[in-house]
Amino acid sequence: MPTTAEFERLLRGADLRVTRPRLAVLDAVHAHPHADTDTIIGVVREDLGAVSHQAVYDVLRALTTAGLLRRIEPPGSVARYEARVGDNHHHVVCRSCGVIADVDCAVGAAPCLSASDHHGFVIDEAEVLYWGLCPDCSSTTTTSTTTSSRKDSRG
Repeated sequence: MPTTAEFERLLRGADLRVTRPRLAVLDAVHAHPHADTDTIIGVVREDLGAVSHQAVYDVLRALTTAGLLRRIEPPGSVARYEARVGDNHHHVVCRSCGVIADVDCAVGAAPCLSASDHHGFVIDEAEVLYWGLCPDCSSTTTTSTTTSSRKDSRG
């Protein structure tokens, strides 16, 4: 986990002023990868006290635009933020509970995949989203199915 001094260097390196809300948001996103805005607001408020939703939204937008954070929005999900930027990694999402995990590049160097038809675009990034059940939900589903099968077989 980066230190406050490292966060300050990141902000200055992106030509952003160092402010308490920006430091708090960076800290929150580093501590809670793939967190949604409401979670980030809650963590920032624990750190700073009163801070408006709009202030956090503005900081998230500025940090994302500066390339210090990445915004992801899987279909059917609210926007989420992460501090892992610049490596074109992908994500796996649990269909049941919505937990998200990072998946390293599918194959080779970015953009990781070659498009079958690039339509004249110069492609520099690929976004791949894997869907499935996380270990917790997978074991719960297996347990529920086994219990249901036993009930069904008893008549």
